Amino acid sequence: MLSFPHINPIAITLGPIKVHWYGVMYLIGFAAVWFLGQKRALQPWSPIKPEAIEDLVTYGAMGVILGGRIGYILFYNFAEFIHNPIILIKIWQGGMSFHGGMLGVFIAMWLFARKQNCTMLQLTDIIAPLAPIGLGAGRLGNFINSELWGRATDVPWAMVFPTGGALARHPSQLYEAFLEGVVMFIILWLYSKKQRPTMAITGLALLLYGCFRFFIEFFRMPDAHLGYMALDWVTMGQILSTPMIVIGGLLFYFAHKKATQ
Repeated sequence: MLSFPHINPIAITLGPIKVHWYGVMYLIGFAAVWFLGQKRALQPWSPIKPEAIEDLVTYGAMGVILGGRIGYILFYNFAEFIHNPIILIKIWQGGMSFHGGMLGVFIAMWLFARKQNCTMLQLTDIIAPLAPIGLGAGRLGNFINSELWGRATDVPWAMVFPTGGALARHPSQLYEAFLEGVVMFIILWLYSKKQRPTMAITGLALLLYGCFRFFIEFFRMPDAHLGYMALDWVTMGQILSTPMIVIGGLLFYFAHKKATQ
């Protein structure tokens, strides 16, 4: 069993202002999209110019934050929202959903695409290979916060989390950081180094994340107030990831099929 590395969740304290590592991880993700996005925008097939990346990141950040919070409330805490709608704005209490954030980004890219005279999928093809950096960083933030830990296990690398009781658990946040962050980034970055059919990169990103998240849910503890949704093993994360697998696979398939016609 490994010892949990107790890291102060607060990265920087400036008087009354406390900057948490989780917030820093968001900034790392947005900075990566800004920096690498400008390089992507230099490609001849890019639908936008490098100078438009700053606005794209602004739209995307709003989509992530608003979509992530609204998605968490609707997918994971809707019952409490009905009784107390004010929890929607209590972001300091925690609660962000990747799937909600993803939908928020799609809406934001649709709005931004209208300004740029291109399609939403052309934009998402640009940012999809960069998103895993933010995903991986976010999972490291979860790990530092000792949240979203895994199921009890006796594997040699199990950890006892400060908020997870006395049982040793899978460090599922690190599994997600590796698969959804490192592995996804490598695959998407290499795949997108040359021009691909429109929506193929977006489709591959959805397919990869959906498969990785579905798999990791077998090691991650389901939300306590939801538990298993069906068959004593299906989690909300798996339910939300299934449409991503289907839609991502279809986008990838039809993108390449159209390109060969």
